Amino acid sequence: MTGAPLASIAAHLDALLRVRETPDYPPAVNGVQVEHRGPVKKIAAAVDVSARTIRGAVDAGANMLLVHHGLFWGGLQPLTGPHLARVRLLLEHDVALYSAHLPLDAHPMFGNSLLLARAIGLEPGAGFARHETIDCGVRGPGDIATAELLARLDVFAKSHGGGAVASAMTPDRRTRHWAICSGAGVSAETIREAIDHGVDTLISGEGPHWSAVDAEEKGLVIIYAGHYATETLGVRAVAEHLSTTFGVPWTFIAAPTGL
Repeated sequence: MTGAPLASIAAHLDALLRVRETPDYPPAVNGVQVEHRGPVKKIAAAVDVSARTIRGAVDAGANMLLVHHGLFWGGLQPLTGPHLARVRLLLEHDVALYSAHLPLDAHPMFGNSLLLARAIGLEPGAGFARHETIDCGVRGPGDIATAELLARLDVFAKSHGGGAVASAMTPDRRTRHWAICSGAGVSAETIREAIDHGVDTLISGEGPHWSAVDAEEKGLVIIYAGHYATETLGVRAVAEHLSTTFGVPWTFIAAPTGL
């Protein structure tokens, strides 16, 4: 097995995910964050870069790590302590790191919210969670008991080390217009957007306590299915795509946070 050049894989990902054109928060630093000597012989996908996921990649024989949350997610930090330990692990084991945040969330084929919708039996019809020029999430019509939707999401979340909970709702409530924004997708802005679009059920990973209080008074139910769980699907799909395109094997490194 000869592998594929990191530069070729990175160029393909940059174009596929529209990394340069997609707006994002500064700490995302989308694209290659750490180079290696290469070539890429096996790809490991994970939600977050951490000592645990880097060691998991090394143990799996992978020398490229593809993540949603990269090295700089906590902001500008000195190379000391755990931050230095992560960088040292990558360098010592010659593991390249590629990160894709909103370019992944907004992707029309590999987006986390899109894939989550389909995983629980929903079909998106429009975009949701507007950020500058992109939609980070999806929404669509439906006619399903909200309790059933919660149950499906709970099964999904538990398969990734978490669980799903919902804000106050009646047992017989039905969902007729839903929206999904993965990760930390509950905010004043997404709640306002949901109300403006007539959404009655908002699905996300996590949100502040006040959001559940406000939701009840606005006729909205919010289902919180876990930040980690709701963002496992995109990196897996992209890694599988890269495996098919470049002929290198891939694996997923599970590292649930409980959130």
